[in-house]
Parts: sequence; structure tokens; C-alpha cells
Amino acid sequence: MPKQQDPSRPDPTVIGEVSAPSFARLPDPRTLFIRRSERLDVLADDHQLGPYLRFLSALTDAQHRIQDGLPEIELPTAEARERARTFGMPPLDRGQFTSDAALGMTLGRLFEVAATIEKPKAAAAALDRLANIDASGVDSMVRNVLTDAIPMNALAEHVYVAAALQVHFARLAACLDSSKLVPVADGACPACGGPPVSSIIVGWHGAHGARFCVCALCGTLWNHVRVKCTLCGSTKGIGYQEIEGGPGTVKAETCDACGCYVKILYQHKDPALDPVADDVATLGLDLLVREGGHRRGSFNPFLVGY
Repeated sequence: MPKQQDPSRPDPTVIGEVSAPSFARLPDPRTLFIRRSERLDVLADDHQLGPYLRFLSALTDAQHRIQDGLPEIELPTAEARERARTFGMPPLDRGQFTSDAALGMTLGRLFEVAATIEKPKAAAAALDRLANIDASGVDSMVRNVLTDAIPMNALAEHVYVAAALQVHFARLAACLDSSKLVPVADGACPACGGPPVSSIIVGWHGAHGARFCVCALCGTLWNHVRVKCTLCGSTKGIGYQEIEGGPGTVKAETCDACGCYVKILYQHKDPALDPVADDVATLGLDLLVREGGHRRGSFNPFLVGY
């Protein structure tokens, strides 16, 4: 049976510390993917999903390695970014995004490096199929990822496209001014408008115990009140479930108002937790919560189909 716990109880480790977290924290592409790769490698040991986690570790290492020498990214104009801020819109509008030379090289490099890593047969076959898809076909796959509408019959191919887009959008987001980001909507990244992959309770100085949602695409973090649905904003009918006997560092925050759940990672208890890697590694929690009738409300391109 899932174990429930009241998350509103005060944390005795932060007595005397005033928490005043900033609204947003931008990703650092130079460290984001290599740290994720290292975490996936650790999680793979003695795990039922070990082969897949090792594949993802190699893929995220590839995300890190392809960055050197990529063309400079081009942000929307300062006027467009200010207009987005004025109207409460994300400056990196996924709906208006068009491919450019930087993304084209990012995709090409990712596919090239991915061909050299060890991978499951299904992943190898998918990469072979990608090699035979023309530019317009790849553009369609890019749009599928950006609209969180990956077709079930091409999940494996889209993993590689999503990996390249994560690199590209993390590079874009890293060039923004975090102080100019504003809330855009419940469950939406203030940088690119995408959904969260999970949320984390951090242990940073000055923000100990604060909760941040983490964008599944660009890696931007944004502050969100605890015991409040990250998707619909409801404060009623919020519950927390976890695998009984587990360390208590990853739970599913369920919402009766919208019927969805998003995982919450207690990074202040275990700083090694990664919002993407540990989401994949806790697939068993997804299966448990879904038995109770809640739907997964977050997006992880490496977990589509579950």
C-alpha cells in the first residue's frame, strides 16, 4: 500500500533560516547533462531498468559532449522578449519556434554520437530509421516533441530528437535574464511554456525547503508553492504517495481536482536526485499511483508510453 505523509509539517533542519527564493533559476548546459548522466549510471546498478538507464546515461553524456563548437544560439529580439513579459508569455515560444542552423547541427551531432554508444536493439533500430528520414520528416518530429504529442508508433525515434531539443532549449534558456521571467500559467515553464517533468524540494542556502518545478525541455526551474497542484493550482484534495519501504525521497503529489499527479523529489534530503533521471528510475511509483486512478500530468520524453 502507498504510504502517505503530511508535507506541511515544518522541517526542523531549517529553523532560523529565512527562505526567500528567487522565482526562476536558469539551467547551466555545461553541467546539466553530465551530472544527469552520472546519476543515471548510479541508478542503473541492480535496477530492473538497468539496461535502459545505462542507455540514457550514454545518451545524456552525448548531450554533454556535442555542445563544444555548436553555433551560437539566437534568442528572440529584445523587443519580443519584453512583449512576452508584458503579456505574461514565455520568451521562448514553443508554438512559434522554427528550426535554425544551431538546431540543425545539434540534431546532426546528437544522431552521429548516438550511433557510437551502446544501446538496446530497439533503440539501434530507431536510430537507423532516423537516418532515412528527410529534413521535413525530422521537422515534423521536432514539432511533435514541442507539442508533447509524440506518436506511440515512433516513440524510440523521438527520444533522439527530444534529446537534441533539450540541449538546444537549455542553451537558449541559459541566455535569458532570470529576473525578467514571470509566471505564465499553472504547469507552464516561464521560459519556454513547457510542462514540468517533476518538482524538487531544494536545500539551497536562502531557499531551503522551497519547491521548484523543473521544465522537461529547457531545464528551467520555477518556484511553486508547496501543497499546491503544479498543474491546476488547486490546494484541495492534494495527497502524497510513495513506495512503502522506500527512502521517502521521491513521492507522487496527487490532485483530486484535476485527477493528475506529478512526482516531487526531496533533493534537500538527497542532493544527488535528478528531476529527469529519478523520474525514469521510479517508474514503479507511476504504476502504483495509476492503479489508484490518477493520471500522469508531467512530461518526460524518456518515459512516454508509460
